[in-house]
Amino acid sequence: SSFSVLGTGSRPAAGPRSDPKSQELLNKIIQALGGQAFLSFKSITSRGRAFSIYDGETTGFAPYVSEVVPPDKRKFAYGKKQPVILLNNGDRGWEQDRYGLIRLKPENIKRWQTSMRYSLESIFRRVVREPRTLILDGGVDFVDLLPARVLEISDSKQVDIKVYLGKSDYLPIRITYRVYDPKAKETNEYSEAYSDYRPIQGIQTPMHLVRYENGQRVLEYFLSAAEYNQEFPEDYFQPTR
Repeated sequence: SSFSVLGTGSRPAAGPRSDPKSQELLNKIIQALGGQAFLSFKSITSRGRAFSIYDGETTGFAPYVSEVVPPDKRKFAYGKKQPVILLNNGDRGWEQDRYGLIRLKPENIKRWQTSMRYSLESIFRRVVREPRTLILDGGVDFVDLLPARVLEISDSKQVDIKVYLGKSDYLPIRITYRVYDPKAKETNEYSEAYSDYRPIQGIQTPMHLVRYENGQRVLEYFLSAAEYNQEFPEDYFQPTR
């Protein structure tokens, strides 16, 4: 049988498709993440240290501040004295540093939009509610040598997502998804690992994130602080010059 997830009020056939078992698992995940507080936050601000990794070696690390208003606004500043600022606002993006301002290339914007869409927050606040999304209980598998519950999601864009969950707390440990790149005519696998969860304003927040591309670690974040529902001025996600 098919029905809508989380009482979105859409007609059953138009909503996401899941069976009672996967629906129950989904509900447990959302409750574990903070229930209504998680579903309704308007923005997330985090700060900490970011490490970039190439060929298994750390190629740089910098303090950063990230301010995100889902689904598509971000200001990400990294570096100590004169930070580099990345801005995203819908389909537009810029990089601002002490030398000036450049527009981000379309492929960089697309890449960011993809990583936003399949982030922990977006999957459980947006993707699982969309029409034509299929949600399945994937049973038990191993991730990092630990047994994990698995939720399988096939979204409206035909992207297959696997969410690995802590067996006892239902918090996501890892999210893996595969995206076809029509330009390069190849499918890439992306993965994010989440750990060191802490409750902040009623929301379970991972303070350690690792990003993988095709099995290679490419980015690592250690959060020192996070805050939800900060308000930003209307022009905050536009370049200042």
